[in-house]
Amino acid sequence: MSVPDAHLSDKRPETERVGFHATVDVRWSDMDVYQHINHARMVTLLEEARIPWLLVDGRPTANLRHGAVIADLHVKYRGQLRHEDGPLDVFMWIDAVRAVDFVVGYEVRARGASLDTPAAVVASTQIAAFDIDAQRLRRLTPTEREFLLSWQRV
Repeated sequence: MSVPDAHLSDKRPETERVGFHATVDVRWSDMDVYQHINHARMVTLLEEARIPWLLVDGRPTANLRHGAVIADLHVKYRGQLRHEDGPLDVFMWIDAVRAVDFVVGYEVRARGASLDTPAAVVASTQIAAFDIDAQRLRRLTPTEREFLLSWQRV
């Protein structure tokens, strides 16, 4: 599932920009031979950005750190990001919530770039709640669902 253009911040009025901002540092090792952030490292930076939003103590979704799997991932590059562009600004929101999973949308911009600036990277991850002991998907709890829905764009 890719993020629809209508959900991107630079395509929406400022009053409809529901989302969580995180900054992530770019390490020298994140660069590839072409001097921009390597694809595999970008996926790691997206993960690092969503941890303080969804998986820290006190969040209703914190229990997902003990059992969740990435079911789907899409990354679209609209521009290059380099080491000197960091720390990167990652803007995230919930795109969909279902019984056992949810979709996180991302926009990644260089440090200091406005939400009115097109994102250099647009991505989405489908994350499914997982019961490690039973080795199967589990339903999201009502508390998890409520928290996730509070960050959803419609």
